[in-house]
Amino acid sequence: MALTDDERATLGRMELELLRAQRRNRRLDAYYNGEQRLEQLGLAVPPELQRFLTIVAWPGTYADAIEERIDLEGFRLPGATDADEDLWRIWQANGLDEESQLAHLDALVLGRSFITVGSGDDTPDAPSAEDGDADRDPAVPLVTVESANEVTVERDPRTRRVVAAAKVYQDGPTRRATLYLPDQTVWLERESARWSEQDRDVHDMGVVPVVPITNRPRLARREGRSQFERVIGLTDAAARAVTNAQLATEIMAIPQRYVLGASKGDFVDSDGKQLTAWEAYFGAIWALANKDAKVGSFSAADLANFKTIVDHYASLVAGLTGLPMRYLGQSTTNPPSAEGIRADESRIIKTCERFARSTGGSWELAMRIVRRIIDGDWDPRLAQMETLWRDPATPTKAQQADAAVKLVQAGILPVEAAWEDMGYSAVRRGKLAAMRAAERSADPILEIARGLPAQQASGEPVPADVGS
Repeated sequence: MALTDDERATLGRMELELLRAQRRNRRLDAYYNGEQRLEQLGLAVPPELQRFLTIVAWPGTYADAIEERIDLEGFRLPGATDADEDLWRIWQANGLDEESQLAHLDALVLGRSFITVGSGDDTPDAPSAEDGDADRDPAVPLVTVESANEVTVERDPRTRRVVAAAKVYQDGPTRRATLYLPDQTVWLERESARWSEQDRDVHDMGVVPVVPITNRPRLARREGRSQFERVIGLTDAAARAVTNAQLATEIMAIPQRYVLGASKGDFVDSDGKQLTAWEAYFGAIWALANKDAKVGSFSAADLANFKTIVDHYASLVAGLTGLPMRYLGQSTTNPPSAEGIRADESRIIKTCERFARSTGGSWELAMRIVRRIIDGDWDPRLAQMETLWRDPATPTKAQQADAAVKLVQAGILPVEAAWEDMGYSAVRRGKLAAMRAAERSADPILEIARGLPAQQASGEPVPADVGS
């Protein structure tokens, strides 16, 4: 079955969009990696001294500071008190503990990344996990994360839902593409100047199995923005200041010498050979034949002004991003207290919470598609699914434990909920519950106490030593 005219036009539009995105992403990637090309006026830094160029990597620090606090811990279904084990099994079978971090980081750096969902290979001839020939169960739906350099989507202007998506990539010498539509997925290969269809899956799901993870979208800019886009100008300014400081260190940090009344013949070695400029400049002893020659030196330059301007740029970046100054290399006089750290990080914590909220919607939609592939129908209960995130703040263990103890003792939370507040994983909470049940069953006092209500109801006498 060949591509229809509409499908060919859709793929063509998204190819052009990918080319535009790739140009924009190369610049953002360079700033994240600290490899950007810094524009200079050529006044303080001549072209021959460009090798002294020093880059400030604040954009990467900002993106990493947020990503390091984003940890997805599970999905809770309506009416449940704990994370759903089946969805978490699918999550881990696809290696999303690690892969989700890549998707979150790309969304922060480039503005968006993508989740694709497809059926696993459950044909009779497919290797199974029990055979030891595959890393994953072929019956488990395949969930992958994709780069904004290879994937793009089109949205319906009224509903904002994704109506088409495309992945265009290079597979060795072959150019390949995948076109995702609401009811079918088409795999293509470029032959000469045209795309040739290789396979087509008519799944009739009614939804495109590609979900964008978008960072900082706006009404008129749904594709999102890089998290550090607003600090790029200040980063370049700081890099110029640090570069100028390095040049000044090379040229002006050592007292400059001057000689009056000397000739070239005064700067020769023991064999009468002319010394180079550097050998003459750094000579341990200068002896001049002309008795009227004068030698002196200028005082070294004070380079503190460079630190002042870099500190000023750092404070402006901290104001824009909410990063504590210590993240930007600025030390404080006194070590911060636990309360001071939490107050200092309040804005970055709120940024993480906002990012987790928008990203959680994307992962929930992806998991609903996963269940649709497994069950063959949409489960309306999953519309109320909740994504569980680890607390992005940095409270101490003592603070967490103290709060948990007080809430349990006051009867506000059960012990199991306190475990969740303490940040224990679902597996750890299950083990703790089993250990607690075993401990309680082995305690004779608790056994007697559990039997007291039955004894009292039957009128049997209660032993006098119980409770003493």
